[in-house]
Amino acid sequence: TLLLVLVGPLNAIALDKIIVVKVNGAINSVAAEFITHEIRNANKSSEELIVIQMDISGELDTSMRKIIKAIQSSKIPVASFVSPGGSRAASAGTFITIASHIAAMEPGTNIGAAHPVNLMGGGTGGQAKVMEDKVVNDASAYIRSLAEKRGRNTHWAELSVRKSVSVSAEEAKRLNVIDLVAANLDSLILALDKREVKLGGSIITLNTAEKNITFKEMNSRQRILDIIANPNVAYVLMMLGLVGLYLELSNPGLILPGVVGSVSLVLALYAMQTLPINY
Repeated sequence: TLLLVLVGPLNAIALDKIIVVKVNGAINSVAAEFITHEIRNANKSSEELIVIQMDISGELDTSMRKIIKAIQSSKIPVASFVSPGGSRAASAGTFITIASHIAAMEPGTNIGAAHPVNLMGGGTGGQAKVMEDKVVNDASAYIRSLAEKRGRNTHWAELSVRKSVSVSAEEAKRLNVIDLVAANLDSLILALDKREVKLGGSIITLNTAEKNITFKEMNSRQRILDIIANPNVAYVLMMLGLVGLYLELSNPGLILPGVVGSVSLVLALYAMQTLPINY
């Protein structure tokens, strides 16, 4: 019994932290896995707050939606913070920021330019135009619904998709796109203390003062896969895969081109989210 009494307070001290997840570059399947995993862990540990500190330049739609679903199902508040200065919340970053319970930016950052782009290219007329209109309309409706849910500027949110508009941190605050502008992470944490946040059907009050801050970054495996998932690297791998298989089929028995081509092709398909991956 004494052991349980001693262990209980220690566990209570270890919980109730502020988790900061750092994300840079494009949102791909690896970034989605990393962020959603940390959100789930923070919920299991009943932490006070999770902050997604971001500098995002693009995304794959399926990965972005996984992150937003994790935010919407979170039982603890999720804050998006575009930081440090010079960073941006473009494309997926715009969606994630608007979907978060709290949206903040550092001075010298910008948000917007969320118009969807077809990475595979294609024609400009007929069927291609119809498909582009469908994608734009879908993205516009999605970001508008996210803005409505959080009480943010729905008109600007839709313009960021349809017209690729982008604004500075100060302008975003004035337009009710974000909640506040903070000079740095410490300032954000202080500003959020005693702030009321709507979570589900209830209102909770944050207590962020003097809370321990824990930073989370990708592990080695995730960093390697993140490099592979870069669209530029994916295209190179796809070309290597096709050339390798062509050489193997043209000259049976060489083995090396076939092995390199097969591995490259599998990695390329993973990067394009055509194939899942596990240990």
